[in-house]
Amino acid sequence: MNKITLTADGSNTLYNESIGEHYHSKHGALQESKHVFIDAGLKHAITSFPGQEINILEVGFGTGLNFLLSADYCQKNQIKLNYTSLEAFPLQIEELESTGYNNYVPQAIWDGVINNYGKALQQAVSILPDQQLKIVHTYLHRYETAQQFDLIYYDAFSVQHQPEMWTDEIIAHVCQFLKPSGIFVTYAITGKLKRALKSIGFSIEKLPGAPGKREMLRATKA
Repeated sequence: MNKITLTADGSNTLYNESIGEHYHSKHGALQESKHVFIDAGLKHAITSFPGQEINILEVGFGTGLNFLLSADYCQKNQIKLNYTSLEAFPLQIEELESTGYNNYVPQAIWDGVINNYGKALQQAVSILPDQQLKIVHTYLHRYETAQQFDLIYYDAFSVQHQPEMWTDEIIAHVCQFLKPSGIFVTYAITGKLKRALKSIGFSIEKLPGAPGKREMLRATKA
């Protein structure tokens, strides 16, 4: 069961009662997504991989906010977006619609997601020209692909509530899908996570966190 919750910046999130955690920061869902995944992740990756196309792997589609903001940024900057998201427990379409995130992106992007959500859970779909979305309904440890991505958004629930998503083995598993010099970005930062990434050849950056969190992590594959 998920309950709609207002966060401090005026945007909504959902509270997952079975996990015991919100999908986004209670200090601000919109500003957290922008700060961690767009500003520290997407913009940095586009600078690192200059061109007209970006390939993103997301762990945890959730409410779809990270995709909506990514699609908006890429459309405005004429960048082709290929976005694959892993989600073990997809929300119902009514739950996505309840978030009010249509207020933060152009209507065409919102309509593209809402109208194609069910189809995207089955195959890659174009929500707009050059904006492709695929939601893989699976657990992370079962996911396999030959594709190599430029950027990983790691947006699983916290280690306190979902420790199995933060083991050394699962971090190594997902990072194999990054191309050389690929970027891993997440809202979390712990000594254990830093050691896990360093052990598989990543360089680590500690960045200022979104409101309510002192630091966040960005890592680059050797």
